[in-house]
This record gives sequence, structure tokens and C-alpha cells, in this order.
Amino acid sequence: MGGCEQCGARAVGEALPKPLNQLPSYGRALILSLSGSIVVLVFLVQTILAMFQRKAGIGFWSWIAAGETAAWRLKWISIPVFILALWFGRKVYGSIVARPDLFCGQKHARRGLSATFVVVLLVVGLIGITVPARIRQRKTSLEAAMQARYYAFDLAMFRYQQKYKTLPDPSTLKEDLARIPDPDGTIAEALRDLDPLGYQPRADVAANATPKRPSQRGDIMRKVSLTMATDDATPGGLSYTDYELRLPGEDKILFTDDDWVGHDGVIKPLSEVAKGGVGRSVSNGVLKP
Repeated sequence: MGGCEQCGARAVGEALPKPLNQLPSYGRALILSLSGSIVVLVFLVQTILAMFQRKAGIGFWSWIAAGETAAWRLKWISIPVFILALWFGRKVYGSIVARPDLFCGQKHARRGLSATFVVVLLVVGLIGITVPARIRQRKTSLEAAMQARYYAFDLAMFRYQQKYKTLPDPSTLKEDLARIPDPDGTIAEALRDLDPLGYQPRADVAANATPKRPSQRGDIMRKVSLTMATDDATPGGLSYTDYELRLPGEDKILFTDDDWVGHDGVIKPLSEVAKGGVGRSVSNGVLKP
């Protein structure tokens, strides 16, 4: 009888023969059953918590809404874990089916794998059907934020105009508006990230119009709307009476296609603002057609 060449141990008898009947293992089926149960339990607990937080009754649509909330809460962490569990479960289930003589519990393994698949499909489906509503909510919240910011700025401009009978100059916009009383901090918040380049004041001045033919009633005077573009100083005697404000959109960059434009107390996306304008612009004190 030989022994171990490395440690020198010697055999004391013949090796034991393999058993004639080997019992199949239940371990792999147990793993699939437990993983499926855990996946279902996690989703169910999140759904119940969402139901209690909503406090909207226990009807069918209330459960659907709670499931949608739970699905969105689980999307970043649980979905990858669930998909990994599903992939691993298929591998394990395939090994059970391939060797029924070594592994038993195929029925329980199939149930656990099916439970994991159903939860993954349910989470993905609930997220998918709520994506359009989420996009609309995001758009609505963006519009509300833009309107609140513009209305706070418009209020500051109104107070400034009431006090000084004109609107601020672009070169000293923030300094001028800082002199306006702001007890609740609304104006300061509106000015915090404001780019003065998006502020364009306008003024009404009298301009001589050249008549096409002589008139016995004298010269005709007409008013034109003047736009302040990039002036650092206003022409002498020019008083601003109107303005246009341009705010950056989601990209936080001014003068891009997603900007918002506010005028006459209304703010709209740039895409909805009609192109073109009326009047002349003022630049460096010179009227330009």
C-alpha cells in the first residue's frame, strides 16, 4: 500500500468504495427558491410602504400607483441586482435540469426563477408606463421655476421703476436692484445666478419722421421702440420704460435654443417666441434701423 509522497503518511487500508446509490442535492434548488422569495419580498415591502405614505385608500389603482412609486425607488439598485439574480438563476436552473441524478427540487427552483422574472418584468413595466407622466411633471416643474424666477425679477423692476422713474442700466443691473427693499429675500434669490447679458432694456423716445410729401400741418412726430443691446451707458435724457429678459434653460447656458424669454409679464420658451421685432435698437447712443 502506498502513501503520501509529500508528508510521508501511509495508508492503513483499502480506499472506501463509492456508494451504489447517491442522494441528489437540494442545495441549488434552495438557492433559487430563496432568491425568488427575497426579490418578491423586497418589492412587496416597498409597495406597502409607498401605499401607507400615499394614504389614498386600498383600491386597485392605489396599489398600481404604489407599485409605480416602489419601482422608481428600486430602479437604480434593485433592477441590476434583480437582473443579475435572474441571469444567475437561469444558469443554476439549467444545471439542475441537465443533471437530475445529482440535483433535485426542480419544481421549487422553477418557481423561484419565475418569481424573480415576474418581479423584474413588473418593475420595468411600471417604470415604462410612467415615463411620459414623469417627463410632463419635469416640464411643468421647469416652467414653474422659470415663472417664479421671472416674476420675482419683474417685481423688482416694477419697484425700481416706481421709485426711480426708469429701469436699471445693464452695466449696473444687480447693484441697482440691490437697493430695492427685499424683506423675504425673493429678489436676492432671483438675482443670484442672473446673467446681466440677458437683460435688454428699452425706451420710448421721440424720433423725427421724414414725410414723403410736404404737409401743411407741420412736422409729424412718432414714437418708436428702442432696444438696448450692449450699451454700457444710456444716451442723455433716455429713460428706460420696458425690458426683455432672457434666462438660460436646462443647460444653464445663455443664448442657446432652450433659453426662456420674458417680456410684458409673460415668460415663454424661445421656441415659442415669435421671431422678428418692431422698432430700432440703441447701441452706443446711435439709432440703428
